[in-house]
Amino acid sequence: MPMKQRLRLAFTDFWEGFDCNPTGKSCFDNVLYKILSERFDIDISDDPDFLIYSVFGSQHKHYTCPKVFYTAENVRPDFNECQYAITFDYLDDARHLRFPLSAVTLYEWGILDDFAISIDCERIRAEKTRFCNFLFSNANARERNTLFQKLSKYKRVDSGGRALNNLGYYVEDKMNFLSQYKFTIAFENSEYSGYTTEKLVHPKLVNSIPIYWGNPDVHKDWNTHAFINAYEFPNMKQLIEFIQEVDRNDNLYFNLLRQPHFTTPKSRHLDRQTLITFFERITHS
Repeated sequence: MPMKQRLRLAFTDFWEGFDCNPTGKSCFDNVLYKILSERFDIDISDDPDFLIYSVFGSQHKHYTCPKVFYTAENVRPDFNECQYAITFDYLDDARHLRFPLSAVTLYEWGILDDFAISIDCERIRAEKTRFCNFLFSNANARERNTLFQKLSKYKRVDSGGRALNNLGYYVEDKMNFLSQYKFTIAFENSEYSGYTTEKLVHPKLVNSIPIYWGNPDVHKDWNTHAFINAYEFPNMKQLIEFIQEVDRNDNLYFNLLRQPHFTTPKSRHLDRQTLITFFERITHS
């Protein structure tokens, strides 16, 4: 087996639990580190070849090495501060890689190919004891709050997060919670082309139909026949009418669940190899 290329990295300004610890070399929750370790022999260093930083702080300003900006938020890169960037954007720039949080989520769950499986309709029918859930901390997303309020007039929608909570407690086991519901409101915090996060992926993993909004170009990566895409409806009234129709019609419901999840062929932006290839290129530039 050929020797891996040595690569000294540092991580900073990420969310809690993501950064690698330069002293303890602890990177067990750092997905970027794990993916790049497939190709590189990585040394977490105080004197790195590259700094990878995000939006939750300003420690990156103290580094003089080449910097790679990474965001899981709806934020644009500032190429006055970084030499390279990894974001959601469809940006035609050699310094940039599109690698959305949905791709990171797939890797976290070990999903490397299309994860559609044969559907046991009777088992799923028995599992889905509740109608629809709403699980968010950010209470300032007007579009999804409106859907929650209007859809709740049809049937109860259970809210288990800090936003519009109606359960009286906060859900701790997200995936177990989602797995009980036929539908999951999977609206992003905001709208932007390419901005697709774990909100679409997580309900799919437990056979809960996502009701999605946030990336108007979601069809470029994901098969929109496998979930309810709000962009296919001219207004919220017609979106809710379709949700009601699917809720009442098992054939429609199971047809959504049976669909392959990805576009054909699968978008390269969801493949971890794109991240590896990007770093192979920039380390030789």
